[in-house]
Amino acid sequence: MDRDVSRVRPLVGASWQRAEQARLDPGVVAPLVLDGPGLEDARRAHPIAAALPVIRQLLVRDAEPDSRVVVAVGDARGRLLWVEGDPVLRSRAERMLFVPGAGWAEGDVGTSAPGTSLAVGGGVQIRGAEHFAVDVKPWSCTAVPVRDPETGEIIGVIDVTGGDQVAEPHVLPLLEATAAAVERELLIGRLRDAAGRGRRRERSARPVASLRVLGRDTGELTGTTGRTGTLSSRHSELLTLLAWHRDGLSAERLAELVYGDAASTVTLRAEMVRLRRALGPVAPELGPLARPYRLGAPLETDIGGVVDLQRRGAHRAAVAAYGGGPLPGSDSPGIDELREDVVARLREALLESGSADLLIAWGETDRGAGDEEIWRAALHALPAHSPRRAQVVAHLLALES
Repeated sequence: MDRDVSRVRPLVGASWQRAEQARLDPGVVAPLVLDGPGLEDARRAHPIAAALPVIRQLLVRDAEPDSRVVVAVGDARGRLLWVEGDPVLRSRAERMLFVPGAGWAEGDVGTSAPGTSLAVGGGVQIRGAEHFAVDVKPWSCTAVPVRDPETGEIIGVIDVTGGDQVAEPHVLPLLEATAAAVERELLIGRLRDAAGRGRRRERSARPVASLRVLGRDTGELTGTTGRTGTLSSRHSELLTLLAWHRDGLSAERLAELVYGDAASTVTLRAEMVRLRRALGPVAPELGPLARPYRLGAPLETDIGGVVDLQRRGAHRAAVAAYGGGPLPGSDSPGIDELREDVVARLREALLESGSADLLIAWGETDRGAGDEEIWRAALHALPAHSPRRAQVVAHLLALES
């Protein structure tokens, strides 16, 4: 087959070359690899099944009759599991076996948005003649991969197929937002399941109070009886620091961490009396002990949960959970130290992971936006023909200017 790859986009040319190296015939038809019970089993077992309502809300709802759009969801092997949308267009798409159970990986049909998206690990738009297989050339499509929210591994793909309008520039960000929503839904489901398992374990164990400070200027404390209360900004700082330094802190060191002055122990002692009084209605068991200052009972914090996720290798979940960081409005030296400690751990873990997706996700946060090393590592980790390289290069140039 004679194709001039120099006349097409590098992404498409590289895909054509992969198809030629695999000795695919341009007259190839997508194989039907799942049918009947096998398809139903694959659907039930696939994690994206739990997030289908999100996809239907964001994409399929607008792909009903007369929309001229078909929405497909496939697994990591390029096997289509769900195909929904405009019934007339779906009927036409069946002629090229764009149906549930068909294989649309690059190894099956060559260049196509779902298959090439899985191959390069990023969002892809393919217009008509850019397809490899002859039967697919009347169509255009946009697709993005879906990743496991904890490991970052690709678990599936979301695709929209139709006429030229589905490959317009605005469609790709829509699909990327949909994939992000799906990944968040999966993460929320896992956290909910984990919390349920934790509650079942805790029925026979001593309950523990919890403190939420991520993305909040004032902490929300939940006691062992289920009572909740909002703390003042200063009490939020004190409780966060005492929870972080579980072995306790001297009055001088705690004063230094809170006020920036180790000599402010008189002010600190007065504030500790007020903190003990504030804890009374919600979690009296936390009442601080002195010499050294420490909490009277265990306290779980959401910032501690981020560190636990990072330690378990769930880097994507850790980045998502970190959000705006602990008590973002606080200028307490101790809270600044805590932020830097957690950010350093996350940053080191992401650099060691070598995952372009995770590095870019961190680079797009406030803490990572100006981190040139993170963006250079992301560029190094991206495949040579990844469409995301342009975004990373542009960001690096902006940092250097």
